[in-house]
Amino acid sequence: MRSTLLSRRDLDFLLYEWLNVEELTKRERYTEHSRETFDAVLDLSEQLATKYFAPHNKLNDTNEPTFDGERVTIIPQVGQAIAAFAASGMPSATMDYELGGAQLPATVAQASSAWFQAANPGTAGYPFLTAANANLLVAHGGPEYVEKFVRPMLAGRFFGTMCLSEPQAGSSLADIVTRAEPQDDGTYRLFGTKMWISGGDHELGENIVHLVLAKIPGGPAGTKGISLFVVPRFLVGDDGAIGERNDVALAGLNHKMGFRGTVNTVLNFGEGRWTPGDAPGAIGYLVGEPHGGLSYMFHMMNEARIGVGLVATALGYTGYLESLDYARTRTQGRAKLPADPAAAQRPIIEHADVKRMLLAQKAYAEGALALVLYCARLVDEQHTAHTEEDRRAVTLLLDILTPIAKSWPSQWCLEANSLAIQVLGGYGYTREYNVEQHYRDNRLNPIHEGTHGIQGLDLLGRKVTQQGGASLLALGGRVGATIAAARAAGGEAAELATQLDSAWQRLVEVTAGLFASGDIEAALANSSVYLEAFGHIVLAWIWLEQFLAADHSGDFYEGKRHAARFFYGFELPKTAPALDLLARLDTTTLRMRNEWF
Repeated sequence: MRSTLLSRRDLDFLLYEWLNVEELTKRERYTEHSRETFDAVLDLSEQLATKYFAPHNKLNDTNEPTFDGERVTIIPQVGQAIAAFAASGMPSATMDYELGGAQLPATVAQASSAWFQAANPGTAGYPFLTAANANLLVAHGGPEYVEKFVRPMLAGRFFGTMCLSEPQAGSSLADIVTRAEPQDDGTYRLFGTKMWISGGDHELGENIVHLVLAKIPGGPAGTKGISLFVVPRFLVGDDGAIGERNDVALAGLNHKMGFRGTVNTVLNFGEGRWTPGDAPGAIGYLVGEPHGGLSYMFHMMNEARIGVGLVATALGYTGYLESLDYARTRTQGRAKLPADPAAAQRPIIEHADVKRMLLAQKAYAEGALALVLYCARLVDEQHTAHTEEDRRAVTLLLDILTPIAKSWPSQWCLEANSLAIQVLGGYGYTREYNVEQHYRDNRLNPIHEGTHGIQGLDLLGRKVTQQGGASLLALGGRVGATIAAARAAGGEAAELATQLDSAWQRLVEVTAGLFASGDIEAALANSSVYLEAFGHIVLAWIWLEQFLAADHSGDFYEGKRHAARFFYGFELPKTAPALDLLARLDTTTLRMRNEWF
């Protein structure tokens, strides 16, 4: 029976027939691996996700975490699933052998993660946030932090969070006011409130390791004065033993539209409920250098942004498969017009408009999965580059694709979830079916880890202009290579290449025109429109890549090629009016006055 979580056939195509992940085993870091080990990880992931995560997804939604003033209560199935996940060794899959990891390529690890996110994003949130926390500390925290905090996280004993936003600051991290006061023993005492902290308080493990952005008094103003601290819920001794309670207090829970299974919290640091060491303030340990916190946190945030794209993709994908399964079995309507009432009803998948909705979902979900895995492949190339020049070149590509990998799946796989509801009709709008929950869960993804608007500003205001446009030039080189390959293939591939080339050249032309005006405010006014047009053109490139890789006979390959045709016929043309609007430096939004609303 085929899974309605993900398509293993599609994963195999993307990993082995398109991205050629087996080639990575020639690189020193991955020489112990083979297709057999990769397949074993994917098999295990599907099994764990299906057995431990998927069965309580709806229960996780209808019985969200509660707080009685003393402790948070979470349904027991969450802990059982996470325990099974930890026992499998999955938390340390990508880590170095020295840390007990398997040095698994990021590309395979992301494919593995997709199973869990599709099965139950609420429960999956706890271990994957913890893994991102651990990765940051390995990169920037030093050996002591690795021993005290990372190893217990990888063993499933400790959990991790990231604490950035504050009630008064929102996404504007320059305006955070949490302060970290230096102490004589080299530690810091933190005072402040953090908002929207996923996994911020629970009893799933022995400890919670918070990574907290705060400002040291007397430091530079704005983002240049932000430092990063490890603030554990319980202090940890040099021998690894759990010590006294740190002054991190749960102020309350946030009750969300979706993603209800991951407890979301307001945390107070240093409110005085506990006094570790008989002194006020939450004890924190500086990560790296003072005032370098934002750059360190972006190590975790950029990983999290691609992770958000993966979650959005997984939710769009599972919704697509569920609506596809429904459309194949649900009968309604008849084949001929005028309809013969005596004829048998036919499955709704045979209706043209249902095919349109399913094709759109397929184009969005499969395209998004390919994009995210492509970015993961770049991460692997970055980690194992033979020269520093190669590493810089890959980093430029990853930089410009990260806002796309975060925002495009968040927007269009959410649309896929909306279409899944539509395919099911009235049933899709009921809680008895999963697709309405997928939509609610996915609606978070255009918001967190940098909203849609922030990603647009990042792409247009920073990424396309950095180093004199080097990232845009690097991406253009990859797009151009695909266009050349498609033209060489001839036939339909060449026709699609012509469409992509035209769209890409227009994008480059419009980008240059935006900054040639010298009016930065006008150039950035419609950065979200730019993000969406840019993203669609990138996905057209990704679909052309898949079209070329699917040059074989059989239903699977025919479906791939037809989804590419759909994207070029129905989706890529949407970029033309968007680019026209950008080209004329439309200032409608800028000229709107507050009092006119």
